[in-house]
Amino acid sequence: MGIFNIMNTSASGLTAERLRMDLIADNIANSQTTRTEKGEAYRRKMAVFGENKKDFIVPMNLTKDDVEKNYTGGVKVLKIAEDQTPFNYVYDPEHPDANEKGYVAMPNVNVVLEMVDMITATRAYEANATVITNAKSMAQAALQIGK
Repeated sequence: MGIFNIMNTSASGLTAERLRMDLIADNIANSQTTRTEKGEAYRRKMAVFGENKKDFIVPMNLTKDDVEKNYTGGVKVLKIAEDQTPFNYVYDPEHPDANEKGYVAMPNVNVVLEMVDMITATRAYEANATVITNAKSMAQAALQIGK
């Protein structure tokens, strides 16, 4: 695996974790939103990640170049899913979105869980940034060998 493949793999991780942090920020910002365009309370959003590869290949009879052409490495976003857990209901008959029994459907966002996810995403982002920094340092050190 070449130095640029390492950087591309980590860069895809940076992009994925940035999207994850954006979704977490949206979830926290909408943790009290009781009405959306769909006519219901806000639903928590989550990123679903998968492996970033072109096609499955059998590398037994392929050269290194063929393997690198068919495998890009890293991570990609498969979809942004909505959490289907039930809404939290709060009794507030004065609320404009209250049902006939006086209960308001509140978003299924747990702010504490979102903060834990934010810390995890931040750590993964930092790890990918560190890999890129170290790969760059190794490339610079390799260039110094020829001097």
